[in-house]
Amino acid sequence: MNRIDSLRIHQVELNKQYKSLVEQAYNFRQTDSALSDISEYRAIKLLNKLNRLKYLYREQQQRAV
Repeated sequence: MNRIDSLRIHQVELNKQYKSLVEQAYNFRQTDSALSDISEYRAIKLLNKLNRLKYLYREQQQRAV
């Protein structure tokens, strides 16, 4: 497995976690605002990682071509 494939797999896994955290934050919004805020914060941190991975993935694809 090359670097591009490993970046893509990691990106997919983080995207699943991000969606789960956003859903969790939404579900907690009515019952426990503190847990909702924590989940939302974690989702934002994951989104930042995802954006950096997108950049790396794009860079690696351009080098491969």
